[in-house]
Amino acid sequence: MWVFPLTAAGVSFVFAGMLGRRWALQRRGYQGMWVIALVMYGVASLALALGTLSGWSEASYRLYWLFGAVLNVPYLAQGELMLLSRRRVLVNSFMGLLLAGTTIATWAVLSDPVDPAALDKAIPLGKEAFGTDSVAYRMAQMFAYPAYLYLVVASIWSAVRMRGRPELRNRSVGAVWIAVGATVVAVGSGAGAFWNLAWLFSLGLAVGIAMMFWGFLRASRPAVAEGDSEV
Repeated sequence: MWVFPLTAAGVSFVFAGMLGRRWALQRRGYQGMWVIALVMYGVASLALALGTLSGWSEASYRLYWLFGAVLNVPYLAQGELMLLSRRRVLVNSFMGLLLAGTTIATWAVLSDPVDPAALDKAIPLGKEAFGTDSVAYRMAQMFAYPAYLYLVVASIWSAVRMRGRPELRNRSVGAVWIAVGATVVAVGSGAGAFWNLAWLFSLGLAVGIAMMFWGFLRASRPAVAEGDSEV
């Protein structure tokens, strides 16, 4: 089963490089956020591959939890907010929250004790590894869950709002694909971890990242002029 998360890690790093080149040319903030999210996704997938192949260590699990369970989705959400909103006060305020949350989450995940017995499972649950009262576990609920909810709500809102504006079609469709991909990852990883099925967890990672990257590419396309059509 280690092949699947390793493949997801490789795909993530390749996608990050491709999107990073676009960011270097276009200098769009949302692309930069998505590059960071893709790198985090790749690191978390690589940690999962190592844990599946040779057993979990505290170091590999902390990397997986920090970049996969806690920080990845908030950076995706920040990128989507920068894509969809022109209100700089709102964007900058959430960026401040993101940086503060990143600092707290990093400190908690790297310092909270890990139960060695929980690492014997193929996919250890956060509540078993860190404990339900730990900051590291709670950060996933308080930080990643609201960010995921924003991804879904914002994509639906943008699709409805931009429905009659063909020039914004790429931006709207891209946002929807990113939210759908994040949902595939959430459902696949959640079900895989709950039933301790590494193949389901890994398949969700691979399929979800492919869908999200398609969304990144679609959202980065130039605006379509009214009356024009896309192939």
